[in-house]
Amino acid sequence: MCGIFGYLNHLVDVDRKSIIEILLTGLSRLEYRGYDSAGMAIDGDNAQEIQIFKQVGKVAALRKLVDQTAQNTDKVFNQHAAMAHTRWATHGQPSTINSHPQRSNANNEFTVVHNGIITNYKELKTLLMTKGYAFESDTDTEVVAKLAQYLYDSNSPISFIDLVKGVLKELEGAFAFIFKSSHYPNEIIVTRRGSPLLIGLKTTQKLKVDFLDVELPTDVEASGMLAVPNNKPAPRSHSRTFMTENGEQQPIEYFIASDPSAVVEHTKHVLYLEDDDLAHISRGELRIHRLKRDDGLSSFRSIQTLEIELAAIMKGSFDSFMQKEIYEQPESVVNTMRGRVNFEANKVNLGGLRAYLPHIRRCRRIVFIACGTSYHSCIATRALFEELTEIPISAELASDFLDRKCPIFRDDVCVFVSQSGETADTILAMRYCLERGALCVGITNTVGSSISRETHCGVHINAGPEIGVASTKAYTSQYIALVLMALQLGDDRVSMAERRSEIIKGLHELPELIKEVLKLDSQLQHLAQTVLHKEKSLLILGRGLQHATCLEGALKIKEISYMHSEGILAGELKHGPLALIDENMPVILIMTKDSLYPKVRSALEQVTARRGSPIVLCNTTDTSLAGEYRSIAVPELPDCLQGILNIIPLQLLSFHLAVLNGVDVDFPRNLAKSVTVE
Repeated sequence: MCGIFGYLNHLVDVDRKSIIEILLTGLSRLEYRGYDSAGMAIDGDNAQEIQIFKQVGKVAALRKLVDQTAQNTDKVFNQHAAMAHTRWATHGQPSTINSHPQRSNANNEFTVVHNGIITNYKELKTLLMTKGYAFESDTDTEVVAKLAQYLYDSNSPISFIDLVKGVLKELEGAFAFIFKSSHYPNEIIVTRRGSPLLIGLKTTQKLKVDFLDVELPTDVEASGMLAVPNNKPAPRSHSRTFMTENGEQQPIEYFIASDPSAVVEHTKHVLYLEDDDLAHISRGELRIHRLKRDDGLSSFRSIQTLEIELAAIMKGSFDSFMQKEIYEQPESVVNTMRGRVNFEANKVNLGGLRAYLPHIRRCRRIVFIACGTSYHSCIATRALFEELTEIPISAELASDFLDRKCPIFRDDVCVFVSQSGETADTILAMRYCLERGALCVGITNTVGSSISRETHCGVHINAGPEIGVASTKAYTSQYIALVLMALQLGDDRVSMAERRSEIIKGLHELPELIKEVLKLDSQLQHLAQTVLHKEKSLLILGRGLQHATCLEGALKIKEISYMHSEGILAGELKHGPLALIDENMPVILIMTKDSLYPKVRSALEQVTARRGSPIVLCNTTDTSLAGEYRSIAVPELPDCLQGILNIIPLQLLSFHLAVLNGVDVDFPRNLAKSVTVE
């Protein structure tokens, strides 16, 4: 949720117009995260003056405002620090005054952009109001800017890094911040706790090393509260990391973002911040500080190389990212399997799990923990894990898991599934399990994310960047990654060899069969337009392995088209939901062939007996159903893989319903791609 983008240049000539364009383009790359307003802070004609531009609505509205009001855009800066933000409202309605950046006073002495929530902001606000500080917004973020001003007024002279450390020690909650101040020109401090941030570095010459040492606080600093020591730190020379071969300072540009998609067009060299890191950029040099000592984290931060390409996050010939990502699934499923499945030998090798396989096979139970679509991928593969491993499996929604304080033991294995790797509830559940000594496994799509870094081992699903808020290709890739994990865990059971061979053969056929399903697009568009477009509600029924397909299909329809939809386990139909069935209630029944086919057939007869007119999702070989009912026919696969083919028509159906309703498919209201608050 929300998006942060920052830019700082040192010894690189850039005019104000170009700086503004860099910020606006960076924000546009983060639009998929969900937001309702946008803003930026740039230097005035001197570094002691900060100009703020804020606007409700999309980045395009902010661009229009800046084009109309920005002055002296041809002015060139050899050094400049700027930041921008897209806000998703949590405290206060969407408005210009509530948009970010938030400021400390009318002179913009301290400006802040913030992702996350400060849980103790009311107490801090009360304290600051007693000190005479007046508030203009309803946000929790303004408290942070005012607190920085209060510490500066109380402790000046004080270094910027010590000031921000003092601020952070008073904050509770989850956050990612950029701090900027007119008192510390051409400097920026970036920090995070529970919300992702990375820094891209762009230089003309290669850096001497691919890591930065972390500077730990002194014992006095680590214990300090509002009173911040070290008012006059001794000046330090530049690190050789940022020097050229002849000893001169290296021209450099920094790009700060919540997501690598915003920096990849500028540089592929990035550094991911850990929780409670403070990155201080001053005089062209980046230093990493820690808020606490002895917290067990590495004493350095690696500079990594991004593997994504700009083309991967552009729409190309498609009208929306969601449509593009649905059509990318033949390739994305191959990428998930590439290098991991030996189809000739019927073997699966997930390198990230290899060292931990004995531990997992000896565990008492496996607990899947996830949210939303990721949770549905766990439900879809739970039965296969039980079949191939004979290990008890449970699937938990992360928020409910935490609410219940579910018992976790050292002989449990906890698997955390998250497309972004930054889902707040899932991260909190992961840390809960780590504290209790369980082996923690991460399944994510994002290299360098919190879950991928903090779990003991895991699997990257390699689906490529997913921009649309409604997850499509990430769901099918998560599904396959979990199937591969089950196959690898069960490959020591000779009795299951034939079953494993059947599944691996199905995986080999899967990409071509997905292409066959995508050919149903025009048929599904016609179905949406003629049958479902004017409806207010939709039921999706299925059983066994297809229960997850019902849940995921219903979720796609409700989040993208705003049409009420409900996924119902067909075995529960007569225990309540049957009361909803009449000639006016549209029903989709998932009736692809498996061992439970006769029981789903019974549910179909119950629906038709109540004058229902079901739409049946069946296999192409099931000619009896296709001739008798409206049908969506898909190819046949082994039952545990059939859900991958079955979900694609429902993804397409949700897309066409949203287009017919005039909805912004990629940015549904009230939702965000990366849910970084509880």
